[in-house]
Order: sequence, then structure tokens, then C-alpha cells
Amino acid sequence: MPFPSSPRARSGPRRRSLLAVGSTALALAGCTAGSEDPGGGSDGRSAAERRARARAARDSEGLVERYDAVIAARPALAGLLRPLREEAARHARVFGEDRRKAPSSTAPSASSAPSSPSASPASPASSSAAAVPGNDKDALAVLAAAERELADRRARTLLDVPGELARLLASVSAAGAAHVYLLTEGGA
Repeated sequence: MPFPSSPRARSGPRRRSLLAVGSTALALAGCTAGSEDPGGGSDGRSAAERRARARAARDSEGLVERYDAVIAARPALAGLLRPLREEAARHARVFGEDRRKAPSSTAPSASSAPSSPSASPASPASSSAAAVPGNDKDALAVLAAAERELADRRARTLLDVPGELARLLASVSAAGAAHVYLLTEGGA
């Protein structure tokens, strides 16, 4: 006698599918254009939002500096690290749009060379970017720790910024978490 089919048969998408779709949606939401804050500066952004974007740009620039230091000291890791470094550089450019658009701003352009690590005392690059561990595993661990700390800080910031910037920070934070995985589990 055959057993009846289980009443708990899966009828919807699997958890992995939802996670993949959710992270893709977050990335797309973070890449939309426009601002939801009609008040504030001439570009529609408040001073607090501009400060948060500038901080995020400096943090991403500091991360790029860390990647550059590790790639220079550990060239065998360049194949793994270059795509992650390029993504961090794109994040710096996106967050730094305010500095490039504002005609009265004296801040350096995020599309050029990264700013010095001293620009943001709490940035991941505030410790010496030139101090790269002597082996590949430790160098990757240092980068993973910097990515993790920055992704966590950006995730905590989400509640304090308006919708568009919150979506962008969420997307970049998710990318940072993926970088941590690649640096610790996926690529090593």
C-alpha cells in the first residue's frame, strides 16, 4: 500500500531562491537614481545626508587603499582581490557624487586617487594600510575584518538616513558581506 504524499510538500520558492532574489532586489534598489528628501540643499539632500554620503565615500576610499596595499605586498592575491577592489572603488565614486557635483566643495573628487587614511579617523584604513601581514591567509583575514567592520557600521547607519541613501547603504553593506565570504571561505 503506497503512502499518501506529505501535506508539507514545498509549494513555494526555496530559502536560497528568496535570498538570491532579495539581495538582487536590494542591489537594484540601491542603484536607483533620485532623492526622496525634497528639503535641504540645492540638490534636495539634507546636510546630514551629505555628511553620511561623504563619510561612506571616505570609508570606501580607505578600503580601496587597503586593497591596493595588499595587492602590492601580496601579488599572488591580485586575481582574487582586483574585482573586490574595483567594486569598493565604484562604491566610493557613487557615495562621492555629492563632492563632485557641489561647485563650492573643496573635497577631493572620489573618481581620482583615494583620500588619505587620516580623512576619517574611524575608517577601516585608519590603521596603517602599508602594514600588510607576511602571508596570504593573514592578509586576506585583515581585508575580511575591514570589510566586515565597514559592512556592519553601514548596516547600523540605515535607520539614521533617508530612504534612497538607506537603500544604497544596504546594497553596499550586502556587497561587503559578500566580500567577507569571498575573502574567508569562497576564494581562499
